[in-house]
Amino acid sequence: MSTAPRMNKTTTEELPADLVELAGLIAALPVEHRRTIEPVFNRVTESTKRRRRILNLVQDALAQLRLDMKYLVFDLEATRRERDDARHELEEGTSRGDE
Repeated sequence: MSTAPRMNKTTTEELPADLVELAGLIAALPVEHRRTIEPVFNRVTESTKRRRRILNLVQDALAQLRLDMKYLVFDLEATRRERDDARHELEEGTSRGDE
């Protein structure tokens, strides 16, 4: 039975190259050393994956926020134009009524 770190393709794509290299080096160690190091290495890899997922979520949220801000700015500008047009029409109507 092998206790070497089990690394599939999706796992290696999620991990930095240094960690993948370290996994290979750990796998080459004698079993007694490997058993000592593997739990710590597994915690590090899980932490790295979790940080990457969090970073992706934050990046997605920021992209959505930027898009929402663009829509809000567009809506604000349209509202200001409508307000200015209505104010202009109102001023024209009152100046004609004075004549």
